[in-house]
Amino acid sequence: MQAHNISRLIKSEDLNHHGTLFAGRMAEWFIEGGFITAASILGKPDSLVCKKLHGLTFNEPINKGEIINIETKLVLTGTTSLKVYVKVTKANDTKCVVDGFITFVCVDEDGNKRPHNLSQPEAITDEEKSLISRAKNER
Repeated sequence: MQAHNISRLIKSEDLNHHGTLFAGRMAEWFIEGGFITAASILGKPDSLVCKKLHGLTFNEPINKGEIINIETKLVLTGTTSLKVYVKVTKANDTKCVVDGFITFVCVDEDGNKRPHNLSQPEAITDEEKSLISRAKNER
């Protein structure tokens, strides 16, 4: 499975009233990263819409000045949908601090669902097999 990576520096304007990363900002970056992955695989960004954000889960706070890495990968395809897994780690660390899935749907110029004609990505590792299983259980 092909992965894409984006890094972000957590700045003052990204913080909530507790002084940690605002969930709304993380959701923005989360969806943007997933969209970039789906659009680059599909090759047509203007034919994608975000349908659902599944389980954006924070496992620990992220503080001002920290650098995060957002890794995204396509894990599941339907006839018209693409489900992307998003995992966030802190720089120089492999521990997952945020993760979840996003479903995108392919649409035509009138906004109607249309097939994307992509095949299911092949799972090679146990982790990839686990992600596909998790993605299938997200509704």
